Amino acid sequence: MRRTGSEPVTARSALRMRFWLSLWGLVWTGLGTAAFAVAGRPGWAAACGVLVLIVAIDLTVVLRRIRQGPRFQPGRDVPPYPPGHGPNPVLPEDRERIRDLERHRMRRRHRTGHHTV
Repeated sequence: MRRTGSEPVTARSALRMRFWLSLWGLVWTGLGTAAFAVAGRPGWAAACGVLVLIVAIDLTVVLRRIRQGPRFQPGRDVPPYPPGHGPNPVLPEDRERIRDLERHRMRRRHRTGHHTV
């Protein structure tokens, strides 16, 4: 299937790596919070506690995106959505503007000699 040209060809999301890094960060910030609290350093314990919250929120977002599956996180074998389908459908009032942009893109390709798809 032909790409639309509006998305990077090699863009990939490293959600699994982000999951493991978030988990690692959650463990270390949790241990840091406990260690600083035991050591009598309330300022550092509070700072680590804030980081625990930030990392926990990031971990929640990552897990949610992983659960959404390949339709929302396409891999190399998942083609782009055809216009008018998927999460961002083309509205009727945008069709004329999109047609004009495609005509301009085709004219530019013809002038520059870039005829690849």
